[in-house]
Amino acid sequence: MRIGLVAPPGAGKGTQSARIAAHLGIPHICTGDILRDHVSRGTDTGRKVSHYLDRGDLVPDEILCDTIHQALSDAIAAGGDYILDGMPRTMEQARTIHRVSSELGMAADVVLHLRADDETVTRRMLARAAIEHRSDDTEPAIQRRLALYHEMTEPILAWYAFRGILVTVDATRTAAEVGREILTVLEVLRPVIRNVPEKMRRPVDLTMLHQTAPV
Repeated sequence: MRIGLVAPPGAGKGTQSARIAAHLGIPHICTGDILRDHVSRGTDTGRKVSHYLDRGDLVPDEILCDTIHQALSDAIAAGGDYILDGMPRTMEQARTIHRVSSELGMAADVVLHLRADDETVTRRMLARAAIEHRSDDTEPAIQRRLALYHEMTEPILAWYAFRGILVTVDATRTAAEVGREILTVLEVLRPVIRNVPEKMRRPVDLTMLHQTAPV
């Protein structure tokens, strides 16, 4: 399967994408990890993006698109499937990724949306910062990243829903609970997804399963 992932920072993208990659045996493309590796190695790309990461700002599209093109090319060599974590963050990026991946025959089959509220993800990221000492998880940077997510990234969800490839899950639960639900729905979709024309697909909102009925 070829899977995209959209979620606010701190919603568990890294945890769930790694779980999915291991379960399905597919490459895990994490743009954040790729860029942080460039920073730690002091490459030209790392020097260009380090201050964006530290402030919680969006990395320029041209750098991200070069990164994703190379990663998708590597995924072709590994069999043609992938899970993409960290992009897109803007509508322009979403359309660019769709164009590039379609040209490579690698367009996403499904896009997972991990839905979580700001309070939950802020608490998680501050806890992570204390453990991992990440410079991009300060409280001002977190609030900046959340504001950018609401302004720039959330509108993409409607586009994926319109295309019928969006699957939304409640990411405020434990990682194990969220992971089990994601793997279950992916296993249901896996044998049939590429046999269904995109124009016949419909978005799936699994958060409805966890809403409490009124008394």
